[in-house]
Amino acid sequence: MEKKTMIRLIKRYGSRKLYDTEESRYVSLDELAGWIRAGQQIRVIDNKTSDDVTSQTLTQIISEEGRKGTALLPNEMLHELIRIGEQAVSSGVEQLQTRMDQLVQASIDRIGPVRRAREEMARLRERLEDLETSLASIDTESPESNRKSTTADKKEQS
Repeated sequence: MEKKTMIRLIKRYGSRKLYDTEESRYVSLDELAGWIRAGQQIRVIDNKTSDDVTSQTLTQIISEEGRKGTALLPNEMLHELIRIGEQAVSSGVEQLQTRMDQLVQASIDRIGPVRRAREEMARLRERLEDLETSLASIDTESPESNRKSTTADKKEQS
């Protein structure tokens, strides 16, 4: 059975300090990033208003990593996130997931070996279809099938 990960609650104070309620201590954006990479889910709540500010905090983590030169997301993906960000709010998370899947698939397709493997698979499918067509035509022209049809023709004439 898969163990369900608890969401770690972080409080953000007006001074932008982040407080981990689990360990009862202040934490940095780098620590949050490390936890997330390790599979931890976090939820960040503004201490004064109780608003969920998780998205803003995650965006800040990505921004800080970009400033350090350790950005994990390619520019094309960041552009796409900005383009569809407003649409995602109105049309739901499904559209965002679909577009991200398409972007990831397009990125994978650009990788030479993957593209060549897909092209080879397409050629193999065509050859298999040709082979099946040839076998079907041989099967209809075989002497055994001709004998069966001749025998059937004789029975019909009788």
